[in-house]
Amino acid sequence: QVQLVESGGGLVQAGDSLRLSCVVSGHTFSTYAMAWFRQAPGKEREFVAAISVSGQNTITAPSVKGRSTISRDNRKNTLYLQMNDLKPEDTAVYYCAARRDITSTIARDYDYWGQGTQVTVSS
Repeated sequence: QVQLVESGGGLVQAGDSLRLSCVVSGHTFSTYAMAWFRQAPGKEREFVAAISVSGQNTITAPSVKGRSTISRDNRKNTLYLQMNDLKPEDTAVYYCAARRDITSTIARDYDYWGQGTQVTVSS
């Protein structure tokens, strides 16, 4: 059974940094493209960033580009999202997601999801 477990969220002030982690078990991590999405209260789930199987190719949403970096460590079965210069509008539940082979920016393309980790940014 595939499991994705996020961690690293919390309450921070505007301008602070956070690193989110997502540990994956139950499948061969290195064969799955990975992504981060987020969902704020009353809003639809929003794409944040995606990374290819090898980690060599990434896609980042304009809303976080220049402030956030997605990475992965295939030896540790772990996905990361480094977020810098956080803003109140970054407040959301952040989810990691997995799908075979090819990256996508569309939530419904992903087969497996974590339970989410809350990020709250105060002004």
